[in-house]
Amino acid sequence: MHVANGLPSVAIVRLTGKAVAESKERVRAALASIGLALPPKRIAINLAPADIVKEGAHLDLPIALGLLVAFGSIPRDAVDGHMVLGELSLHGTIEPVLGVLPAAMAAVADGLDLICPAGCGPEAAWASDLSIIAAPDLMALLNHLRGVQHLPPPQPRLLPPAHDAPDLADLRGQETARRVLEIAATGRHNLLMIGPPGAGKSMLAGKFPGLLPPLSPREALDVTMLHSIAGQLATGGLVQSRPFRDPHHSASMAALVGGGARARPGEISLAHGGVLFLDELAEFAKPALDALRQPLETGQVVVARANHHITYPAQFQLIAAMNPCRCGYLGDPARACTRAPECGRTYCARVSGPMLDRFDMVIEVPEVSGQLLLDRTPGCRRTGVCRATRTGTGR
Repeated sequence: MHVANGLPSVAIVRLTGKAVAESKERVRAALASIGLALPPKRIAINLAPADIVKEGAHLDLPIALGLLVAFGSIPRDAVDGHMVLGELSLHGTIEPVLGVLPAAMAAVADGLDLICPAGCGPEAAWASDLSIIAAPDLMALLNHLRGVQHLPPPQPRLLPPAHDAPDLADLRGQETARRVLEIAATGRHNLLMIGPPGAGKSMLAGKFPGLLPPLSPREALDVTMLHSIAGQLATGGLVQSRPFRDPHHSASMAALVGGGARARPGEISLAHGGVLFLDELAEFAKPALDALRQPLETGQVVVARANHHITYPAQFQLIAAMNPCRCGYLGDPARACTRAPECGRTYCARVSGPMLDRFDMVIEVPEVSGQLLLDRTPGCRRTGVCRATRTGTGR
């Protein structure tokens, strides 16, 4: 930062994005809201390194503190050895930003402490051996750095479970599919279910996370960091439940594997440590499906763009469902497909052979009879199997 005499101005240099270029106005307004004004000087703010594009509003707070140090409002040693990130509102409030937990882990690796928004404090507190200053606004932060006010260190917080651990106890029929789900959960096998509409494929997949063990501490940290980068942590805290991602079949390749202007993680990375469910598998774009082949083998995905080259973890369990043909009733004697068997061959050919090879288990899920669904005979509470079905009288 350079301050010199001349016409009053503030310039931020070194490959700044739109949000960073506008930060000088947010910083000016935030300082004015607490009774401080920039002096009539020529101010140049240099962001290093020069060959990396700086994007995002998380640089507001570092720029503001740098200006206050340059003008002598706070001592330099108060912020030395700290990693600082936060977005400033026009009223001086420090707003939450993305990626605070990964930043806290990087600060620990570099031997630094952290200054972050109060809303991100419970998330950053999971990084051990780290002194954290989590401030709600700029005035409280300045008072803390001057020794006038004390901000208590944030406490780690657990996010509530994303689901109530659904199980298979309330299902009737599909004994084979239930058994296959148990085997897939035990061995972490990728599974493809093929069956007519209404057979319960999506319901079976939705209850699959209830069969999985809880996240280990290391897995919970990895999952939380990925969700933090993607902006999926609304209130901060550590993720407890295994992710279950079910993107629509219209999702693009960048949405599945990651990418975009800032090389954000995609659905396969957000499903890291959990389940990626692809319903209507044959309706997905073929390039998007084929892009999953390498991550399924390596457990990671490399998002390469012109300005970014980032590797994200992608160790997920793939569960997919599809109809046997376009009309969905291939082989059904009651509602026979009018174009069988060509309809089935054409429809299944939409999924490439190498992609099908990634599925460890492929099963047929038949339609459940109405008699079984209406049967009120109490079944086994543990497995949800109807007693009439077990005796061979229900179907």
